[in-house]
Amino acid sequence: MALNDNPVWFITGCSTGFGRELAQLVLRRGWRAVVTARDAARVEDLTAGHEDRALALGLDVTSDEQIKAAVAQTEKQFGAIDVLVNNAGYGYQSSIEEGVDEEIRAQFETNVFGLAAMTRAVLPGMRARRRGHIVNISSQAGFIGFEGSGFYAATKHAVEALSDALSREVAPLGIRVTCVEPGPFRTDWAGRSLKQRRPAIADYQSTVGARLETTASYSGKQPGDPVRAAEAIVKAVEAEKPPKHLVLGSVALDGIRNKLNETLAEIEAWNEISRSADYPESER
Repeated sequence: MALNDNPVWFITGCSTGFGRELAQLVLRRGWRAVVTARDAARVEDLTAGHEDRALALGLDVTSDEQIKAAVAQTEKQFGAIDVLVNNAGYGYQSSIEEGVDEEIRAQFETNVFGLAAMTRAVLPGMRARRRGHIVNISSQAGFIGFEGSGFYAATKHAVEALSDALSREVAPLGIRVTCVEPGPFRTDWAGRSLKQRRPAIADYQSTVGARLETTASYSGKQPGDPVRAAEAIVKAVEAEKPPKHLVLGSVALDGIRNKLNETLAEIEAWNEISRSADYPESER
């Protein structure tokens, strides 16, 4: 590992899914880990038998006080945070027109502002040590705006942009940033971490309604293996030149590749119009 031989991983959202699998893998590797969830009791089983190098903490990433306390406790016990994995988050599906303001804002508070606050709290220590790796869990939705997932996609687009900008800012300081874009994985995300508002407007039944039905019925049948996903994330962090973007799963790989190709083709098709918006060369 480029960081050190016994790194400290701080992982948010470890009660289920990617966070839990990643925490288990890190501890099996013999590394140190801080595993968090809103309710610490939900992750205490992860640290059982590893008390000398593992810490279970209650953490709501929308609480600045809890974030500061968790970072301070980690640095006091282990001396540093080498890898931050911003995994806490959840999905919200509705048509854009029928989205509820309170629910939309709550999702942004967790998926975007909580992630940003967690990152800001860890950066001072990483800067002082001139090393560290921040892993932000995004989604294929960060590239592809699926019908019915507009607000969720917007939070993940924000994570993508934040990660790209952060990477440019901290690369000269020895800190690396990887944004992870998973497709559908066989976790309980749809059962526990997804809120749906089925469309009441008939015009959206064939688009948003169909998408929400597919999402709900797909749970437990997804092709992605969360254990292999955790292994892929560790490989990326261990790499001498880690990726800024790590796409996970064939569904996401094919979908994101198609999206990028379509976008590039459209940009090229409008190339002349795009350039025509500049002042003429003679006036520059």
